[in-house]
Amino acid sequence: MAAHRAKLMRCEELLSKDKIPFKDLRELCFQGCPHESGIRAKCWKLLLNYLPLRPADWPDHLKKQRAAYMHFIDEIIIQPGTDRAGQGNSDVTFEDHPLNPNPESQWNTYFKDNDMLLQIDKDCRRLCPDLAFFQNATSYPCLELVTNETEIETLRKRVEYQVLKSETVQRNRSGITNMIARKRAKSMNAEYYTLSEGQEAHWEVVERILFIYGKLNPGQGYVQGMNEIIGPIYYTFASDPSKEGQENAEADTFYCFTNIMSDIRDNFIKSLDDSECGIGALMQRLMEILKKKDLALWVRLDQQEIKPQFFAFRWITLLLSQEFSLPDVQRIWDSLFSAEDRNEFLLLICCAMLILLRNDILNNDFSTNMKLVQVITKYRSPVHGDVIQLPYTEQLQQNPVIYFHLLSNRCELVYKFSYLRSKGFQIEH
Repeated sequence: MAAHRAKLMRCEELLSKDKIPFKDLRELCFQGCPHESGIRAKCWKLLLNYLPLRPADWPDHLKKQRAAYMHFIDEIIIQPGTDRAGQGNSDVTFEDHPLNPNPESQWNTYFKDNDMLLQIDKDCRRLCPDLAFFQNATSYPCLELVTNETEIETLRKRVEYQVLKSETVQRNRSGITNMIARKRAKSMNAEYYTLSEGQEAHWEVVERILFIYGKLNPGQGYVQGMNEIIGPIYYTFASDPSKEGQENAEADTFYCFTNIMSDIRDNFIKSLDDSECGIGALMQRLMEILKKKDLALWVRLDQQEIKPQFFAFRWITLLLSQEFSLPDVQRIWDSLFSAEDRNEFLLLICCAMLILLRNDILNNDFSTNMKLVQVITKYRSPVHGDVIQLPYTEQLQQNPVIYFHLLSNRCELVYKFSYLRSKGFQIEH
């Protein structure tokens, strides 16, 4: 605890300077950010280039950025929603109608947006299912969208059970084409359960962020898996003990998520998979690192034809967010965001994960190894020699955490598996 208190005091000291020494902050955060007093949230915003290094500039900068995000909400959700709610079907004209094949048709854009929204909605509803946090109501909903007085067609109204319909085209004997709408079965009501009017669940806030991001990046749009990256960021900011941090968690998450995606967006573009900057090149680089660090392990995977596409694709694309519990993801991301070369450091972590399974992989057959690398939450401890697979309810009491340290100019990878028996997830060094 003494080391943790010293780290906490050092973080507070750095954050209180007139100009934060970024190199010192990065080196300190690489060893793990304290979560008390919202320090982790502030550090992440600095490491992700959202906040300037002078704290005196924060108020004006945040005011400007948050106002810009509110403008995005107004332009992308509120204004179109108000127009559609007020017009009803009056915008169906001879020139523009639901069957208009013109790519510039407003109806065509609306249907494409709905397809993207339904995918976002499906992914966000199951975000971190082991945590009740995302299903709970936020204390700071977007009042312009949730008040009873508004007639806006909100994102919630688009995907609610009452308005979800499957559209089919049917041509009668006279050659007239009609749209036939069929409401979904009542059993779907449970899937599309939402909070009462005036409330918003945290996952709905995440849904809105991703929809706005997709609209602002039409060349990329929304791709499955982005919800797994934005989830830990939003959770960290929305858990900030300060009222200001919680109230503006949505806008701050949007900008930090956008900055992360600017670094890894090529991983989400399928046409770049086989290019030098795509996910294929990163997986190949991972195997090159493994071959250098542990030739016998590399040979075993190569002989059994266990390709990185079977396991590393998810590890790299989602930044390990699905391989560990949320507290562990936060700890790993402390180091990941602090690393000078995030891609290289991420690959070294993935290499360490494989090395931790070395003895099992060298002795198992193909099918066993395939299951092992795809369910990486099951480890053999090099300290105790027993297999640890804890249910989530026990992870806060006995929390398995991997420490990753890069020594000798961050060239040599050293890994250590340890246990923390505590009610929280503080990490001592």
